[in-house]
Amino acid sequence: MSLPIKIAPSILSADFGHLNEEIASVDEHVDFIHVDVMDGHFVPNLTLGAPVVKCLKSRVPIECHLMITNPEKYVEDFAKAGAAMITIHVEATGERTEEVLEQIRALGVKPSLSLNPETPVEIIEPYLDLVDMVLVMSVHPGFGGQSFIAEVLSKVTRIHELKPELDICMDGGINVETGRQSVEAGANVLVAGSYIFGAQDRVRAIEALRA
Repeated sequence: MSLPIKIAPSILSADFGHLNEEIASVDEHVDFIHVDVMDGHFVPNLTLGAPVVKCLKSRVPIECHLMITNPEKYVEDFAKAGAAMITIHVEATGERTEEVLEQIRALGVKPSLSLNPETPVEIIEPYLDLVDMVLVMSVHPGFGGQSFIAEVLSKVTRIHELKPELDICMDGGINVETGRQSVEAGANVLVAGSYIFGAQDRVRAIEALRA
């Protein structure tokens, strides 16, 4: 089963002083906008919170990737701020994962689950029927512009074998080459930050990822 390729620019690589202008430069050509939320605790970086998400304007849905400790305390804030999808990390929720995914769904938002490069697929297998997307980190979360970790491709293949109709997202170090490798492994959603926002022609860069 081959799902359509979806492209999600990560605003982590955009100009934070002009976020809505940056989003407007790409949102006619992509499927959703990826917002990295970092708390300086779960990952060694700080980005933005729900008040900023509330101010974002986009023609396409906004997905908030919560790289934070205790995400259950904040999912309602992000839902109210306009997130159409909320991604949580299984490493942050542990035994509470099912409960938090159900909390997100109850808020009228699509739940998504992420796993870090060192986390085995077996950890998320019990939750595949509860999510709209699985996000596989192909870098260590925290900073943009990192190199792609090819070893995670086998995780994508395994998830696709288990649930071929599920959106599988690859996030980190995505360009034309690593995007192609990800799609061949079974991913159909590509998050790209520096590759898109650092391109001279952003629309051409997006089209190249879809090719």
